[in-house]
Amino acid sequence: MNNIAWSQNFTRTVRKALKKNPDLAHKIERTLKHLKNDIYHPSLYTHKLKGRLSGCWSCTVDYDNRIIFEINKIENNETEILLLSFGTHDAVY
Repeated sequence: MNNIAWSQNFTRTVRKALKKNPDLAHKIERTLKHLKNDIYHPSLYTHKLKGRLSGCWSCTVDYDNRIIFEINKIENNETEILLLSFGTHDAVY
């Protein structure tokens, strides 16, 4: 099981998106549950990013929306997932 931490930017972008589309809440919750249990869950389409986002990872929330995150190793071989950004494909990349 992974630890999940929200950055200020992630919190801000999620709030903004939920104001426009409250139906996203369920999809985001489902995605975060999958991330917590298995970063590579098939429904997430998790992949490593290149270029200016090198070192970061991305996963799919729904057809349009993505979560950008970092994977950090912490004490006792545990993993922390730092959620960096949320938004449409064009907005986060």
